[in-house]
Amino acid sequence: MNGEYVLRDTDFLVSQTDEKGKILFANDDFCKIAGYTLDELIGKPHSIVRHPDMPKAAFKDLWETVQSGRIWTGYVKNATKNGGYYWVYATVYPNIACDHGGCGYLSCRRKPSRDEIAAAERLYKTMS
Repeated sequence: MNGEYVLRDTDFLVSQTDEKGKILFANDDFCKIAGYTLDELIGKPHSIVRHPDMPKAAFKDLWETVQSGRIWTGYVKNATKNGGYYWVYATVYPNIACDHGGCGYLSCRRKPSRDEIAAAERLYKTMS
């Protein structure tokens, strides 16, 4: 599949990373949609699913937000293992058991609407 994978309304992707962004856990929906096995994801940087269309500024904002101990939300275009892509609405939480996310992060992702995706695409075209 080299085109877009559209999430189902019931898809809910979850992953946990260490403080450097290396994957410690990924749920079945994340593995299935991204096209990786759990073994292929564990220990890899979360950027393994980064799509080249995503502006660096979006991830800079994400990292600055969660490293300061705050929750980040936003729309993300991710790449699948086989060259496709999928959009998610992501909420990234610093690990609340540690100060300022020093123990890592939890990301929960759901299906965005077509209007939300269109707005994100327009915004991201203005960013570098």
